[in-house]
Amino acid sequence: MSKVGIGLVGFGAIARKHLATMRGCDDVDIVGVFDPSAAARAAAEKEGLRAFAGEDDFFAARGLDGVILATPNQLHADGAVACIERGLPVLIEKPVSDTVAGGERILAAQRRRGTPVLVGHHRRHNPLIAKAREIVRSGRLGRVTAIVGLTLFLKPDEYFDVAWRREPGGGPVLINLIHDIDDLRFICGDIVAVEAMASSARRGHAVEDTAAIVARFDNGALATLIVSDAVPAPWSWELTSGENPVYPRQHENCYLIAGTEGTLALPRLELWRYGGARGWHSELSREVLAVTPEEPFQRQLRHFIDVIRGRAEPLVTAEDALETLKVTLAIHDAARGRPVAIG
Repeated sequence: MSKVGIGLVGFGAIARKHLATMRGCDDVDIVGVFDPSAAARAAAEKEGLRAFAGEDDFFAARGLDGVILATPNQLHADGAVACIERGLPVLIEKPVSDTVAGGERILAAQRRRGTPVLVGHHRRHNPLIAKAREIVRSGRLGRVTAIVGLTLFLKPDEYFDVAWRREPGGGPVLINLIHDIDDLRFICGDIVAVEAMASSARRGHAVEDTAAIVARFDNGALATLIVSDAVPAPWSWELTSGENPVYPRQHENCYLIAGTEGTLALPRLELWRYGGARGWHSELSREVLAVTPEEPFQRQLRHFIDVIRGRAEPLVTAEDALETLKVTLAIHDAARGRPVAIG
């Protein structure tokens, strides 16, 4: 079977991650890179790629079957709609857009044209997350009742030498916690309301460095989520899952999903239940569930190839990703002092 031709729009850090993944896949022909930045195009050419300065030239390139959109968030809507209108399946890096209005624009174009849209919440392709969803949906935990999510780590001082990372929108809620919100929505169901508090007291930047959230799921479960990028701690998906080798792995858990019949701890996939009599005086059993590890970006790419070829529907649709964005942005609203219903 012939290879699938995929082009990159944008050539920053996340685009290079996609590039490395595509280079490891025999089914992909890398058509080229479109980026208006001369420096980015020079970097792409140094990688041996064809670089386009103009959007029309890029879209007219021979053999282009699909596009990975890896631009800054505020450019996602324009870039996605450009792909959709040309009938080119597109993988949009998360978040789907920087605003709800931008996400709705993408969704409207996708519904009008029918062009497949996959959003790059790549953790959904991690077998650990897939297994957790399977366990919850199977009923082995009973009715999910309480959820804890920890996203605690330390970003080095030099990370903030880039100005936008010190400004609203550049903090750990939109950059990091959005992944955890999507994880927990995928595993446990939709979030219908949030309350929150945020603080920038540790670094004094305009953007938050810490936030605490209470969320209600549509099944009645309550969650507490806390995020901080200002503390030395091992409890975050990046540090505990082993998903990305650039982070030293810590053998801890960062999610607890508690139901009426058992509790699941992730990413170690520890299932805690009573084997006989139930109640806090009885002994709990601990079972470690097995899963075959796979690299999520590789699985995501194989899935995108199937989407392009018409063999699969997108695992993360524009509509679904928009719901994750709504919850994430609602946290900022809630931190101003009022609960927010997600609608």
